[in-house]
Amino acid sequence: MTKTNPGRFFEDYRLGEVIRHAVPRTLAEGERALYHALYPQRFALHSSDAFAIDCGLDGAPLDDLLVFHTVFGKTVPDISLNAVANLGYAEGRFLKPVWTGDTLRSESKVIGLKQNSNGRSGVVWVRTTGFDQNGEAVLRYVRWVIVRKRDQDAPAPETAIPELADHVPADSLVIPADLTFDAYDFDLAGERHRASDYEIGERIDHVDGTTIEEAEHMLATRLWQNTAKVHFDATHREDGKRLIYGGHVISLARALSFNGLANAQMIVAINSGAHANPCFAGDTVRAWSEVLDRAEVAPGIAALRLRLVATRGAAFALRGEDGKYVPDVLLDLDYWALMPA
Repeated sequence: MTKTNPGRFFEDYRLGEVIRHAVPRTLAEGERALYHALYPQRFALHSSDAFAIDCGLDGAPLDDLLVFHTVFGKTVPDISLNAVANLGYAEGRFLKPVWTGDTLRSESKVIGLKQNSNGRSGVVWVRTTGFDQNGEAVLRYVRWVIVRKRDQDAPAPETAIPELADHVPADSLVIPADLTFDAYDFDLAGERHRASDYEIGERIDHVDGTTIEEAEHMLATRLWQNTAKVHFDATHREDGKRLIYGGHVISLARALSFNGLANAQMIVAINSGAHANPCFAGDTVRAWSEVLDRAEVAPGIAALRLRLVATRGAAFALRGEDGKYVPDVLLDLDYWALMPA
């Protein structure tokens, strides 16, 4: 009887089952330093204890996407170890800040299954929750992923596709209780633009680009304990390439968005997201954003709903005449961020 775990295949999932993921992880300042080393991250609230204290917090919380990657990484051995591709996200809500010293674990519920027409794989939808050491939820989101079948002759499950909200309503966003921008220092933040300075429909070219190297994306996947074979094993794909972890592209694009959105300090929701095309080492990633909505969510605090697009090509190109993403688009992410009103 084998002691090793080959990971789950599509036919191993059951609608409604709850999976508790190993292994809990305690986050320290080292994670913050490595995150800031991997990505050109400069958002002041996550960089400076003094700045965060002036904003009413006890210190700088850990970066929102660092928390996302940690919670996500816990799920990989059970959800996407045998994945062909991670397809998208929806209904993501950051429920409370995470601080150094907190221990995170993850739990997922299977909410949808659909076998693909080729009979060799299927799509699995899960709702994942990240908990801290006190059992309090810090993050919850839905993602869906194509998973290989072990046995092509295994019967297909009954198709169940979950109905997902188009976006997280602004009035359901969780705002940290003590957060205030009354003493916000725009000079130290890097830009003077308030939420009211952005127009719905406005597009922003973030100008800068970053070329992805093999070493950095391999370090990132190891850091988040993401063991998906497509990211590690060059023999796992027919083209002999290791696929860049989609979260690596998200964090790169978010960091690049500082140039033009420096005051979008905290991500509080991920409305939807799609990894439009595969990304590989050697690609140069650029980013642009579109303002989708704006709402005041607390005195002096606004939420800006933003589309963040990562691309290998020109700014503002997104879809072709056929409605499909153009080949250079890597990521299309819709999210809410907090900034001074």
